[in-house]
Amino acid sequence: MLYLHDVWVNWFEGEENGYNVCHFHEWRKDDGVELLDQVPLLKVEPLLFSYIENDLSELPQQLLDDIFQKAYLRKNHERVQLDYCFVVTDGVGILAIDTIGYNIPIRKSRLIPRQEQLVYEMIESHEAQIYHFYEQKDMKDFHILSPEPELMRGLTRKERQLKQLLFMALDQLHSSKNEAEVRYWYTEWCPERYSSIQELNFEAAWEQLFEETKFGWSKRHEFFCENIIKGQPFFEKLWEMEHGPKVN
Repeated sequence: MLYLHDVWVNWFEGEENGYNVCHFHEWRKDDGVELLDQVPLLKVEPLLFSYIENDLSELPQQLLDDIFQKAYLRKNHERVQLDYCFVVTDGVGILAIDTIGYNIPIRKSRLIPRQEQLVYEMIESHEAQIYHFYEQKDMKDFHILSPEPELMRGLTRKERQLKQLLFMALDQLHSSKNEAEVRYWYTEWCPERYSSIQELNFEAAWEQLFEETKFGWSKRHEFFCENIIKGQPFFEKLWEMEHGPKVN
């Protein structure tokens, strides 16, 4: 088995979508970066790599058996053994995984560029290990709280976080079933269409608002997001994490 040593990881916990597992250039000073003293390296087929990167489903039991207790975290000059921790690649993408004792990829991290280069060199002459896993035949069910990758492509970490906050606010708006409120916010987004918006029922107004806001990210999106979350402490806290305290 191949092993990497002295691997810096920045764990993103409970992320089912790979676009939320930030690459090194998006790591922040206040992220909790850890150092893995030793970690096994596996080369797998692209289908399995995508399944691990973009889902929180059960890992193949044989894979878990192969890497069991072979990784160590360096903490306060001590080596702490980890049950199921490994680095996985399909020859293109690379991820570190820690299941924190479960059988699903709870924590995911990218590697720093120097370690990524080392991974490519180490696996160059190795064939992918075949692991059998239960793959859902249906397409993954993306929805407003788990947006499809296309809607996040090209955005920065901050933009992705704010966009997901906007989607959370829109989802809450949908659950309110308040026709006057959804018309109000659609008019805020598109004031020049005030008259036609007043003719729309709740579902039509919400659907059109979502369709028009879901692509890209701009200052207009940011301003709209800031307004729609006002007076909602949980959402405002999420805003402050990305933006600093709101100015009322």
